[in-house]
Amino acid sequence: TTSHGDAAANLLHAKEWSRLDPNPKTSTYVQNLVEQVEVGGSGDADGRQLRALFPVDPNTNADNYRSQLQPRIGFGTAGLRGRMEPGPLGMNDLTVIQTAQGLASYVLRCRESAEGANKEDSTLRAVVGYDHRSRSQLDLSSKQFAAYTKLVFEHAGIECVILDGYVATPILAYAVTNIDAAVGIMVTASHNPKDDDGYKVYWKDGCQIRPPIDGAIAAAIVEKENLVPWIDYWEKLRNLKAGSNGECYGLSDAIKTKSIEDAYFQSIQSSGLVTKMDKNVANATASAPTIAYTAMHGVGHPYAKRSFETFNLPPFLAVPSQRDPDPNFSTVPFPNPEEKGALDEAMTFATKNKCNIVLANDPDADRLGVAELGKESGKWMTFTGDQIGALLGHWLWESVAKHSDRPVAMCASTVSSKMLSAMGQAEGFRFEETLTGFKWIGSRALSLQEQGYLVLLGYEEAIGFSCGGIIPDKDGISAIGVIATMATDCYSRGETLSSHLQHLHDKYGEFVSNNGYYFCNDPAIIRRIIEQMRNSGKYYESVGGYDVESIRDLGIGYDSTTKDKKAMLPSSASSPMITFRFTNGCVAQFRASGTEPKFKYYIEMRGKPGEKKVEVEKRLIKMSGAVLEELLHPAVNGLILPSSL
Repeated sequence: TTSHGDAAANLLHAKEWSRLDPNPKTSTYVQNLVEQVEVGGSGDADGRQLRALFPVDPNTNADNYRSQLQPRIGFGTAGLRGRMEPGPLGMNDLTVIQTAQGLASYVLRCRESAEGANKEDSTLRAVVGYDHRSRSQLDLSSKQFAAYTKLVFEHAGIECVILDGYVATPILAYAVTNIDAAVGIMVTASHNPKDDDGYKVYWKDGCQIRPPIDGAIAAAIVEKENLVPWIDYWEKLRNLKAGSNGECYGLSDAIKTKSIEDAYFQSIQSSGLVTKMDKNVANATASAPTIAYTAMHGVGHPYAKRSFETFNLPPFLAVPSQRDPDPNFSTVPFPNPEEKGALDEAMTFATKNKCNIVLANDPDADRLGVAELGKESGKWMTFTGDQIGALLGHWLWESVAKHSDRPVAMCASTVSSKMLSAMGQAEGFRFEETLTGFKWIGSRALSLQEQGYLVLLGYEEAIGFSCGGIIPDKDGISAIGVIATMATDCYSRGETLSSHLQHLHDKYGEFVSNNGYYFCNDPAIIRRIIEQMRNSGKYYESVGGYDVESIRDLGIGYDSTTKDKKAMLPSSASSPMITFRFTNGCVAQFRASGTEPKFKYYIEMRGKPGEKKVEVEKRLIKMSGAVLEELLHPAVNGLILPSSL
């Protein structure tokens, strides 16, 4: 229950917010809510909604209330991600203006502290892309957030380019280095549900921001002068809307956008990814797979089409019901190719049109999903991120690396399969493990490039792939061309993607994984589970009856395998990850999601040489159950499996 003091502080917080919010619809919505609560008290539905939208610190009351000390949307994994709604926890005009003001201030500060006399010679610029997300009843949209960002940056004296129309995230990441920007912002919530939006920040190297930059930006956002709009942005935007019918109220740059997109596809062309495939193979209608493509109601379709053209591939068949940008995501509430059922519509279309393969981009086209119709079974098989990673890694090694005069490296996140590592050991390329998240994969790839390596693949199990070093971020546009080229090659040899994957397992061993998550809305429970795993510093020697070989705890930087017991990878107390390696070849890893209320687990069993997959699976299922029960105590901790919702 909220005390009257807290209720009074909630009201103060909401009034202050509404006063600063430039958006008439959300501001009025909050004013109406405040009036209802003032009349009816804080105990009813309006009062509950007010408290949910405008929570205050437990120590705050009406007398000591200060707006900048109250909870707000976290600036975390590469930026903001949240529901489009009023209030400091939502994605809305005011949170975006505050974020842009903090970000612009930080960019200016970096320029001022840059060493060398030439720091003023180059133009300081930002580049912004946006997708199709919107909640029209509240007048909130990615496009409007992009427009505000440009107005903020230009007021701060920073040149700002908005890419024209809806763009895919990889194009924005590429644009940063292509036009020599100091910072890039992509307004998208990627594969989140329809009411969410996000504000993803890239640094000047085209990679997502990482520590300590993210923390410094977060601190700049909540500086008092950045929490209040510097000027009347709504008035400016209203005038722009009245006077223009261009893609982004006349603020975007169509010519520059075309030149960036042309350069992006040109760099795919010259990267070595486009193999000199025998034209007869590419066009042999008898053997070439028929491919269905879905953009999942997102922005990917024109980019996927151009990727196929760049790779000299025959056209795909687009799933018509999901081809065009639709902010309501009408046919798929969770537009993530990984989610169970997300590809059902595409598979139905593919079956009807006699397609062998379904390729999917998520709505901002930075991820890639792959499914194939079994020749014997007649059933669709959806490939996991790890399986796609193994297929891509081997293909890039065989088709690109062998023609390179540079040493080759590939990277994957620590929670991804160890199969690429085994491939590297067998074939002689360098394999590097990184922390989870593409900011770490991309930044590691850049430093390996600086050392002279050709980095052919960086990937994470969450279907994110970066092929050929086009950008240091996940890229579903170039990856779709690579996987379709490989499929065409496989089918020309009478193979399928599935049969080819089995050949790779025969060569490098079976790697069977059980990756999943529990829903957990209480961060305190997740912290308690992590502490229980640590067992007061006396890490377990066996779990569920299985002997532990080594433990790495990136929450505190501990690794039992190193001489000084310090982990090689960066540690983070705020996003801990614990890895148990067992003597039987199993690896189990646990972490909380950076963007969703999920506690994730990744358990992989490596088969013994010659051991059949079904045997490895049996061992994994038995062991997973024992390990999850003993380490997580799901029932006791109130963890909810997605299947039980």
